[in-house]
Amino acid sequence: MTTPLRHAGRTALVTGGSRGIGRAVSRRLAREGALVAVHYGHDREAAERTVKEIESDGGHAFPVHAELGVPGDADTLWTAFDRALAGQGAEPGLDILVNNAGITVPRGIADVTEEDYDRVFAVNTKAPFFIVQRGLGRLRDGGRIVNVSSVATRVAFPPIIAYTMTKAALDYLTLALARELGPRGITVNSVAPGYTETEINPTLAVPEIRRRYESASVFGRLGAPADIADIVSFVASDEARWVTGQWLDASGGVHLGP
Repeated sequence: MTTPLRHAGRTALVTGGSRGIGRAVSRRLAREGALVAVHYGHDREAAERTVKEIESDGGHAFPVHAELGVPGDADTLWTAFDRALAGQGAEPGLDILVNNAGITVPRGIADVTEEDYDRVFAVNTKAPFFIVQRGLGRLRDGGRIVNVSSVATRVAFPPIIAYTMTKAALDYLTLALARELGPRGITVNSVAPGYTETEINPTLAVPEIRRRYESASVFGRLGAPADIADIVSFVASDEARWVTGQWLDASGGVHLGP
């Protein structure tokens, strides 16, 4: 039976946790009892606003700053996390890691530069790899790692080829980590959104494109960040203790058929 506080006593870190899907995940985990570290890279105001929203809802959270995609980003993140967690008077360590932070490159192969390619892989693939690597000593047995992927890794969608390649690599990281960390009771899963109402997709402002994306779902609408957050919260809970190494389609039935 699901309880409102199924994450009580747990500490969570959500990268890119101040906006879009990350904000919704941060709020959901906190609402269910977790102490949430809301990571941000550039928008401090958004992170502080998310923390205040969580506190207004009766939850507990704190901001953590680290720019991703630059040398030493994982070490910077964990140093900031450790310091901020101690400031909360909480025990060291982590129970839930959500690798959500990401950027997109809305260009086909002919227009992707080497700089574009290196940047999107640095943020979307390299950063979570080393965040996990540096964080394994902090992650408690029985913990959870959730990687936010994309439904685009299961279909051909050339306009975002470089972005999708980063998420495909993240999916393999999920598989390998699930096998390696299973003996510690740690589950690792990918949650893959489809067309979702966030600022990462500026094309949603174009009515024709928006209608096309809405019609791609069997429900005839775009996904909301809360739709994704609910799934992440389940995968991060004890209720999903027997689910690991999986890719969960969170697209609202996109591309189920013609």
